[in-house]
Amino acid sequence: QVQLVESGGGSVQAGGSLKLSCTASGRYPMGWFRQAPGKEREFVADISWGGGSSVYADSVKGRFTLSRDNAKNTVSLQMTSLEPDDTAVYYCAAAPTSRSRVGTWADDVPYWGQGTQVTVSS
Repeated sequence: QVQLVESGGGSVQAGGSLKLSCTASGRYPMGWFRQAPGKEREFVADISWGGGSSVYADSVKGRFTLSRDNAKNTVSLQMTSLEPDDTAVYYCAAAPTSRSRVGTWADDVPYWGQGTQVTVSS
C-alpha cells in the first residue's frame, strides 16, 4: 500500500508563510488538495513523477511553490503570502506511477495523507 505522511501544519497570521511536507513510501506523482469547512475538497497543486513540471490552482499561483526531493520521496509545499481563505485541512495526494500526475479531480485520487490543519488568521 502507498503510505503518505504529512507534517508542517499550523497557524499563521495573514501574510505569513508555512511549509508542508509529505513523505511517501515510494516515488509517485504527488500533490496537495485542501478542504475548508462546508466546502468540497479542491485542488491546490501537483507535481510530475520526475519533478519537472508543476501545476497550481489559480487561487494559489504565485504564492505557493511545490517541489520534490526524489531521493527522499518527499514533496514540499512552500506557502507564502497566506490569506484567511487558505484556511483548510490540507491533504497530500498521490497517484500510481502509470499516471504522469495526480490531476485536479479529487474523486480520481487513490492515495491520501491523513490531512493537516492550516489556519490563517486575519
